[in-house]
Amino acid sequence: MTNAQTGTGVALVTGASRGLGAVIARRLAADGWAVAVNYRSGDEAARQVVEDIRAAGGTAESFGSDVTDEAAVAALVAEVGDRLGPLGALILNATGPQPMTAPEELTWRDHLDQLEFFVKSPTLLVRAALPALREHGAGRIVQIGSDVLERALPEMAAYTAAKAAQHSLTVGWARAFGRHGITVNTVAPGWIPVERHADASPESLASYAAEVPLGRMGRPEDIAATVAFLASPAAAFITGERVRVNGGHTLG
Repeated sequence: MTNAQTGTGVALVTGASRGLGAVIARRLAADGWAVAVNYRSGDEAARQVVEDIRAAGGTAESFGSDVTDEAAVAALVAEVGDRLGPLGALILNATGPQPMTAPEELTWRDHLDQLEFFVKSPTLLVRAALPALREHGAGRIVQIGSDVLERALPEMAAYTAAKAAQHSLTVGWARAFGRHGITVNTVAPGWIPVERHADASPESLASYAAEVPLGRMGRPEDIAATVAFLASPAAAFITGERVRVNGGHTLG
């Protein structure tokens, strides 16, 4: 049975040493994917994710790389191919700092800092991975976006603009690569508390959860389950979509 039929193969998850990426990596490995755990810093954390996956019977390797650097991305994809095999899925999760900036203080540099992660990095990775994804016959590209597009938060303008551009890439790629059997989708989480939110107050968490129709904060596992579905054969006829995973927080 081919990888295209089983929906598995090698999946590269960027920014997978912690947060959403680590949980996504573990979930894909549980579903039978051999997972390339990418990290920029925190090699010990990445190794722990790999050890967790192996302890559960899965296959994984860690790969340190700056996914905003063109030469590093090309080397990363080549190394993943050498160590695990050709890519069948690309999960674009890596992110950088997300500062709150008053609109009147916003600079072009602020925009570039966000575009590096959400436009440049995906572009470099897709370009490098495309030959393998075409060969796979049922390649998957899943971008991790955000529901911030609907929330119109003034102090998150640079982040919001970059996330909007990121999904525009998804739509264009979906139309361009469909003839190769490749699907391209965006998963748009709401606020999912992970390590970067360790300082969030109980009051802010409770206030946000009170606005969610399902009455709770999202969990990393909610996002991982959606990514796993979009990477599976069950989602073979879904492409160009932006799937909000936020408990209905931005309904209406």
